[in-house]
Amino acid sequence: MMKKKRKSIFRILFYTVFVTAGAVLLFLGGRTYQSVKRVEEYQPEITKAAKKYQMETHENLIKAIILTESKGKGTDLMQSSESAHGVVNAIDNQTDSIDQGVSYLAEMISEAKRQGCDLWTAVQAYNFGKDYIAYIREHGGKNTVELAESYSKNVLSPLLGNSEQKQYRYWRVQSLLYNGGYLYHNGGNMFYPDIVKMNEKIIDTYEKYLG
Repeated sequence: MMKKKRKSIFRILFYTVFVTAGAVLLFLGGRTYQSVKRVEEYQPEITKAAKKYQMETHENLIKAIILTESKGKGTDLMQSSESAHGVVNAIDNQTDSIDQGVSYLAEMISEAKRQGCDLWTAVQAYNFGKDYIAYIREHGGKNTVELAESYSKNVLSPLLGNSEQKQYRYWRVQSLLYNGGYLYHNGGNMFYPDIVKMNEKIIDTYEKYLG
């Protein structure tokens, strides 16, 4: 009888976990789908900016950055106010945010190429700032999470006031797998290229099967 009860309890627990996991995946999938749909609504503005800055081959990268930065919500879709004005929330419409964001991304890509660095160095520099490109050039020319962490911890974070290298919780799968889920205060996001890369794949899949 005890063995049967244990099997029954195990079966109930298994199905409970299975159903709960399925519900969570459906919820997250539905939310991601809605976010991608919002981003896709800005296709005309994205195409216009991409042509303006010779970024036609990177349209889905642009969309992935929008998905990463804002999920297609709000005004400053690409969080590009700081690159234009040095302060947040200075851009007051989506078109200007896309134009400035694409301009800044194009600048980062051009600078990364000039210094012999890869595309993902440019994407990380979109989050960290242009000086990161020179840092990567001096460390082999290819972005890695380890190099991004070193820059975040030892350069950017102290520069912006976190001399004690304090951390805070960051609940993303990339960070959980890498260090248990942490970022450095004032240190940007060292997982930024991996998140953008994942979101670009989501955009590609959406456009292939659902767009």
